[in-house]
Amino acid sequence: MRMQLQGWDDTIVAMATAPGIGAIAVIRISGPKSFDVMNELFPKKDLFVQASHTLHVGLLKDGDIVLDEVVLSLYRGPKSYTGEDVIEISCHGSPYIQEQILQAITKRGVRLAKPGEFTQRAFLKGKMDLAQAEAVADLIASNTEASKRAALHTMRGGFSSDLSQLREALISFSALIELELDFSQEDLEFADRTQFKNLITQLKETTAALIGSFKLGNVIKNGVQVAIIGKPNAGKSTLLNTLLNENRAIVSDIAGTTRDTIEEVLNIDGVLFRLIDTAGIREHTDDAIEQIGVSKSKEKMRAAQVVIYLYDLLNMNVEELQQIVNEFEQENINYILVGNKADTATAAIMTQFVAFKNSMFISAKKNVQIETLKKLLVENTIHGNINTESTIVTNARHYEALVGLMQSLNEVEQGLSNQLPGDLLALDIRQCLHYLGTITGSITHEDQLDYIFSKFCIGK
Repeated sequence: MRMQLQGWDDTIVAMATAPGIGAIAVIRISGPKSFDVMNELFPKKDLFVQASHTLHVGLLKDGDIVLDEVVLSLYRGPKSYTGEDVIEISCHGSPYIQEQILQAITKRGVRLAKPGEFTQRAFLKGKMDLAQAEAVADLIASNTEASKRAALHTMRGGFSSDLSQLREALISFSALIELELDFSQEDLEFADRTQFKNLITQLKETTAALIGSFKLGNVIKNGVQVAIIGKPNAGKSTLLNTLLNENRAIVSDIAGTTRDTIEEVLNIDGVLFRLIDTAGIREHTDDAIEQIGVSKSKEKMRAAQVVIYLYDLLNMNVEELQQIVNEFEQENINYILVGNKADTATAAIMTQFVAFKNSMFISAKKNVQIETLKKLLVENTIHGNINTESTIVTNARHYEALVGLMQSLNEVEQGLSNQLPGDLLALDIRQCLHYLGTITGSITHEDQLDYIFSKFCIGK
């Protein structure tokens, strides 16, 4: 069952908008004293007789001191975000005015909210489950269309609906097995073991699909690390500048110009690619600083999800490129071979490299085939279209719980094959329900909640 924490019946207040100067700012107050406090500060109307979900314009006054002209939005619990009485104050965006209003509210016995406390109250009041609450933070942090849509899907209950179906199916069979235990003396079977085994197979397939979606979810949420590597003067910095459509990296004809890694972010079809321009890799150099740069380049290469190996078509031979490919495959590195300076290379030169897989030719300087390279990056990363109408797991905590669920389902399946008695099967089913409960928050504890909501911004 969802826990009910002590000490959550007070009233809290916080800025709901980002700090700094703006046209307006929003201050949110939630709890049993919301209307008492604001009725004292807003003398124009008696807020107690006003309908919920209405707006009211007037002066906010602390005694005889006018704080600001504001708009109050009234929300009576339980039909509010937190499930409590909530009032949102839209004031002018002066930091001084914001602070004056906050001080006037807090000196009347209202405390400043902790990070995520409004959403935490919404969870505790049953307005949303824990997966939905975490999706609120993901939505606030979303920086692409894909990440926004994935967060919205979960926040609206899409993921919770999938989990609910799993849970209901397990509970129905668990109840029958528990009933068998009550009639153990009569040696009766209420649960059809064959039907249950088929159900476990279906549940494993659904769980496996959710687990498998995490790889894509991680891409949507955190982006893709792409290391651009190659020999000095292959055109790596030029490629970075062309991809970004700006002069971010210094470009020159002097080999070894880039001594350190340069990182930039590029949005391609709703996916963030974190491009890393590395120092040129050559095995023998007497320059100590360049040696450090080469070492960092190799570290970035091994940590990247995709490596673009950029080579100069005019200064590369097939045997050397094959050796590089062999090294990538030995280290299980996901790579794309990109031959640069195609605008100056002859067809005969390019023909030598056509047989290499994951290969293409560009001109970074002339912006030739750059859009094709972008499409190849997306295809290499997500292997198809992002369908955020279905559930995509983006939260590492959810992923770990689903892995635990899969292990428990395997144990249930093995127990059925070994014809384990009902009491042992019931224990395994309870473990499955435990993992489902940790995702939705029906099974949780105070320390876990504090950790999860501490990562939220204040005011949400």
